[in-house]
Amino acid sequence: MSTKYHKLKVKQVVRETPDTISIYFKQPFFSKIRYKPGQFLTLLVPINGQVERRSYSMSSCPHTEDELCVTVKRVANGKVSNYLNDHLKPGQELEVMEPMGNFHLDLHPVQRHVVLIGAGSGITPLMSIAKAVLRMESTSIVSLLYGNRSEDSIIFKEILDKLQKQFSGRFQVLHILSRPSHTWTGYRGRLSQSLATKLLNELPKLNVHKMDYYLCGPQGMMEEMQATLLAMQVPAEKIHKESFVTAQATATTKPETEAVSNSVVKTEEVTLRYDGSVYKIKVSPNKTILEAGLDSGLDLPYSCQSGLCTACRGKCLSGKVKMDEEDGLSPQEIKEGFVLPCVSHPLTSDVVIEIG
Repeated sequence: MSTKYHKLKVKQVVRETPDTISIYFKQPFFSKIRYKPGQFLTLLVPINGQVERRSYSMSSCPHTEDELCVTVKRVANGKVSNYLNDHLKPGQELEVMEPMGNFHLDLHPVQRHVVLIGAGSGITPLMSIAKAVLRMESTSIVSLLYGNRSEDSIIFKEILDKLQKQFSGRFQVLHILSRPSHTWTGYRGRLSQSLATKLLNELPKLNVHKMDYYLCGPQGMMEEMQATLLAMQVPAEKIHKESFVTAQATATTKPETEAVSNSVVKTEEVTLRYDGSVYKIKVSPNKTILEAGLDSGLDLPYSCQSGLCTACRGKCLSGKVKMDEEDGLSPQEIKEGFVLPCVSHPLTSDVVIEIG
């Protein structure tokens, strides 16, 4: 099945902080786009004659809101995030890919405690998850540990305050600021292992099997928080992470030594099954399977090109491939043969991948 694309009209652009906006899209009239809390939307944004693809988590809740909403924060040299913050207006139309992503929440029939840990724009999917649990699981409780630099950098500050009042006793937000004003009376400093341990130990306790943890934010923060939870004897399968890494960030921070060695990978022909057709492409050692496919003129699905968003996911039906990055896939998906063409290289001459 091929990836679906939709053209959506911008209904509203809301300024959340000086460097962050929320974009509200009208749902298609005849067929609403379905998604799960925590998933992301890939936008195809035309800039200077080129179409740029970027994935943004949805902050809207599919169970309670009619519009689709993504929240976009500026990043240093961020071509798309800066363009959207500066130029996007209501009434404009953007093409988007079908929502996707493995970082999502499924509704639970019994009471549980959902603990959300985020920093900066990592609040975006956590907001969607919080809304879903609070409104659809009437006995469950939600706690949010949210790190930011200062008061004016807190995304969704007013909405979080409103939800705390509306769901008093079921929703608790703990703000941690690294550079607050002198009038700030909340927690100060970095969301470190020591502070997180203290705060987590003070949260309401339920049976360990009735607690779920969702982490989203800078990679270093998530690794530290995961280590904190594991040290507190939280089962690994109860910890869910979402990486917020753009293709540009990966390209500038990933050491060259991590690239696949040319002595291991050689030029091979790869067979791609996509959208009801079969294509054969030559993949050289300095190209990924996705890059080779795009160079051949194939309109393949992709977004981050970093092995994180899973937009290009396919199943390897035969042969062997090497992936530079596996974090975007679950251990079960890898076991079942799923691969990410954007970071994959063929190791054998009989590679067949079904995409979509």
